[in-house]
Amino acid sequence: MVLVIGTGGAGLRAAIELAEAGIDVLAVGKRPKEDAHTALAAGGINAALATMDPEDSWQQHAADTLKESYLLADPRTVEIVTRGAARGIDDLERYGMAFAREEDGRISQRFFGAHKFRRTAFAGDYTGLEIQRTLVRRAGQLGIPVLEGVYITRLLVHEGAVFGAYGFDLASGKRYLIHADAVILAAGGHTRIWRRTSSRRDENTGDSFRLAVEAGARLRDAELVQFHPSGIIEPENAAGTLVSEAARGEGGILRNALGERFMARYDPERMELSTRDRVALASYTEIKEGRGTPKGGVWLDVSHLPRQTIMTRLPRVYQTLLDLQMLDVTRDPIEIAPTAHYSMGGVWVRPDDHSTDVRGLYAIGEASSGLHGANRLGGNSLIELLVYGRITGQAAAAYSRSLSAQPRSAAAEATARAEVDELLAADGRENVRALQRAIRNTMTEHAGVVRDEEGLRAGLAELAVIEKRMEDVGVHPDIAGHQDLAHAFDLRSAALAARATLESALERRETRGCHNRSDFPDADPALQVNLVWSPETGVTRESIPSVPGEISVLMDDISTEGKLVE
Repeated sequence: MVLVIGTGGAGLRAAIELAEAGIDVLAVGKRPKEDAHTALAAGGINAALATMDPEDSWQQHAADTLKESYLLADPRTVEIVTRGAARGIDDLERYGMAFAREEDGRISQRFFGAHKFRRTAFAGDYTGLEIQRTLVRRAGQLGIPVLEGVYITRLLVHEGAVFGAYGFDLASGKRYLIHADAVILAAGGHTRIWRRTSSRRDENTGDSFRLAVEAGARLRDAELVQFHPSGIIEPENAAGTLVSEAARGEGGILRNALGERFMARYDPERMELSTRDRVALASYTEIKEGRGTPKGGVWLDVSHLPRQTIMTRLPRVYQTLLDLQMLDVTRDPIEIAPTAHYSMGGVWVRPDDHSTDVRGLYAIGEASSGLHGANRLGGNSLIELLVYGRITGQAAAAYSRSLSAQPRSAAAEATARAEVDELLAADGRENVRALQRAIRNTMTEHAGVVRDEEGLRAGLAELAVIEKRMEDVGVHPDIAGHQDLAHAFDLRSAALAARATLESALERRETRGCHNRSDFPDADPALQVNLVWSPETGVTRESIPSVPGEISVLMDDISTEGKLVE
């Protein structure tokens, strides 16, 4: 049996592959499968189908991806995803997904981000939701068992090989001891450790990072985090919720508190259509230098656009702001600030099958690393889920079949049980949620859009104090469930992810893509490497294979005239 942890797009696609291969599979998620993080992805999914631009090719898709990564993506990983992308779309069609189509039946494709050609397929502005629904439906057809509302606390490992996982039911507290030949980790990234994030509460808290590292795996490029330029500031419980980039694409204007259209200072040619990293940096700079709004943001204004345009082209933006703030965007501007959006680093994996340092353990989706480097090409994350979901499902199936016996460890199981028992008995003075907030404040203050040596060292000092306070937490499950216990594990995950991020950001003494060091404003050719982290070794450098000649010749500058660049 193979265990899949995470029931978003990556986890379900892997589970489907396993089931179709005749392997017993169990998928476990801490939230309802219909409500996984994948469902929030709006923009689209990339594949060089050449339905709109016949000259497009997987090689050009690879070249665009590598260039946008600032040469930190793994070329082999990029090749596998771009070559396998068309098959990923075929799989979705086979499962019954309805893509937007041209009148003659071709799948529609549009420009999205720094693509040379139109290669982003879509389903309205609900692409991720439609993908998730399609995969949930296919998993149901195959009879794949899905445990919802179950929190995995530890992977079970014996002599360098995984043999299962331990967890509990979030409502009842019932314990689960799950034995498995292989485990596929698909539990997301770590963007929730910042104060403003596009992730919802209690997701992307770094679960994947902690589970993998405690099992003996390593992390790669934890410092490379994409900040989306337009997250709302209030209400506090929704801070960081995205205002779609379509708002800028349709003609939205960014202004500071003085009323200045400030993008003229940072990218006078592209203005609001500039790249995510550049717009986020511009907004951050305006706020930092005292030209921000009273609540610490900038203004995004679409009120000059015709009302009909807003209602037909930006319906989600209109509805979201009305629901959350009673704000009518046809009349008033939106107060926004940069928000942590996507973990481009993650668990260290091998390109060919996304296996880790631990035998039988795989990581896919935002939990993994290798495809995005220092800047993610818009629309690539959704296709990555499908390509590696299929490949890793096949690899885990082969690994499972290859085992003649599965050694287990009673000691490892006892450790997992004791860990939960000890937390349930903890009656310390420290509040788990308050400590989580302290980590988010530290990361926002010292490891946000712009970093420097002094701030990162201050962040590490603050984190050390928080880690000490974590030894005295109180955990109090109640009649409503065991959420407090889950928060305690989330806190441990957040602390580990924060340490990996701060230490790696300190080591990357350069500015490259999403990683801005004010004390090292230029890229350093010696740092065209991946930074690999573990608690035992700290940060080490890993060289990146060279880009194949057929790809490198295609890595030219791409015209962005009239295009929204992501």
